[in-house]
Amino acid sequence: MNFDERLNQIVARHSELSNLMASGDIIDSDEFVKMSKEFAEIDPVVASIVELRNAQNEAGDLAELIADGETDAEMKELAEGEFHSLTDRIPELEKQLQVMLLPRDAADDKNAILEVRAGTGGDEAALFASDLLRMYQRFADKHGWRFEIMNASDTEIGGVKEAAAEISGKGVFARLKYESGVHRVQRIPETESGGRIHTSAATVAVLPEAEEVDVVIEEKDLRIDTYRAQGAGGQHVNTTDSAVRITHIPTGIVVQQQDEKSQHKNRAKALKILRARIYDAEREAQADARAQDRRNQVGSGDRSERIRTYNFPQGRVSDHRINLTLHKLDKVLEGEALDEIVDALTAEDQVRKLAEVT
Repeated sequence: MNFDERLNQIVARHSELSNLMASGDIIDSDEFVKMSKEFAEIDPVVASIVELRNAQNEAGDLAELIADGETDAEMKELAEGEFHSLTDRIPELEKQLQVMLLPRDAADDKNAILEVRAGTGGDEAALFASDLLRMYQRFADKHGWRFEIMNASDTEIGGVKEAAAEISGKGVFARLKYESGVHRVQRIPETESGGRIHTSAATVAVLPEAEEVDVVIEEKDLRIDTYRAQGAGGQHVNTTDSAVRITHIPTGIVVQQQDEKSQHKNRAKALKILRARIYDAEREAQADARAQDRRNQVGSGDRSERIRTYNFPQGRVSDHRINLTLHKLDKVLEGEALDEIVDALTAEDQVRKLAEVT
């Protein structure tokens, strides 16, 4: 099927759905919801198809006018100007449609579980992990998403050993999925008396939040241990065995949760994270885009396995996957300029996918 035939097929399906929903013949409410969702997805595509075809038809009419020997010089000059403008615009419209028709990641519309862990660099790595967690929280606020810390292991000087957050809203995973990997920081620690620049790292994993229908977890596949929750420095934060450790035996994935005083709430949160990790592992195995082990998504936390560097002395952020550098470190960490990096990564991904299908 060529490009034009595919466009015709989409327009025909759009018309079919519109007529079916307007007829009132659909009794099954689930079927109506399914059709409405499909219609909403292809409606903007059809609008772009109409725009492209209007431009093509207009260009054809102008070409005839220009070729007509009876057209006066002034009219021909105007027609030529419009014709060149349209012939420049048509390839842009075609590319826009090609991007819209790229296979979508089924997880793009899902909420996300964000996990941040301190890597190499000791206390400085933990402080940087805290900076990253704050950056994503501000980024979520900017987009009107809900950001909820699910668990966090803090250090005594305000750093974060590891933390997980649930981020809910429209298009969360689509915007955050490129953040998975090792983030490296270069700066002079506050505790450094000699003014030397230190390099440390933190890992970020962004997992699509799985629904129960996405991942079925059998009770027999779980080992659930309870223990007394502890805070920073080893002190007990409560006197009951409310903390929960869940091991998924088939995959070996282990999740611990202790932030809630209720064992029931800790168990529910741990299961949500566990489901997301299993779902992510299944997606990666099917796509064969990354290694089967989830740790390969973010590496070992070593400085050399970085996707992005945050250089404080030079005030710059460099994403090494696309050779993009922004001299807007403060704005990136405030969540304001992170969209520029995400947009560039999304565009690069689209270029790669277009190359694969053409």
